[in-house]
Amino acid sequence: MNEPKYTVTSIGPGIDAFLKQLLGDAGFDLTYEIVPGDSSNPEIENPEVMVKFGGRDVDLLLSNRAELLLAIEHVAMEVLRVSRDDHSRLSFDAHDYRLLRIEELRVSAGAAAEKVIRTGVPFRFNPMNSRERRVVHLALRNETALRSESSGQGNFRHVVIYPAGMESLPDLPPPPPRRPSGPPRDGRGPRFDRGGPRRRP
Repeated sequence: MNEPKYTVTSIGPGIDAFLKQLLGDAGFDLTYEIVPGDSSNPEIENPEVMVKFGGRDVDLLLSNRAELLLAIEHVAMEVLRVSRDDHSRLSFDAHDYRLLRIEELRVSAGAAAEKVIRTGVPFRFNPMNSRERRVVHLALRNETALRSESSGQGNFRHVVIYPAGMESLPDLPPPPPRRPSGPPRDGRGPRFDRGGPRRRP
């Protein structure tokens, strides 16, 4: 059995120092514990060290498909200089989100596969990170009537399910950037002229 590359003893202090500063500066009411990894889904992810969050603000971490949780995990990897090849060795979680998300993706993959087989029309998932794309690919690996592949670039990378034998579609262009809401970034507020605030007709 191979020795783990990361352990609570070796990388735990670095994670702890990062989170104490981050959570303190951000003012989040969160607790966390750094524990050995859980191997319940070794085909998908087999983390050697896990960070489990709790506390009053934990729902903030899990909103928008755990956007903030995953962002904190990513920044921690960068700060600790964990190579991209080793990102799967560390996992940040809260309220078993990872396990529930895996099951959700498996169900979604099955439903999408049935639709593709029934209609013969390819199905595109919303953008996902690499771990989630892997869940979908593994869920469909034994299907002979269809195939799955990743498409798109960067944050817009997603999974497409095709009927077996169908050629791949061209990548979709990334969506346009969202226009910021609120006051202008220069902080000058609304523009005025002699007639008062400039209004749209």
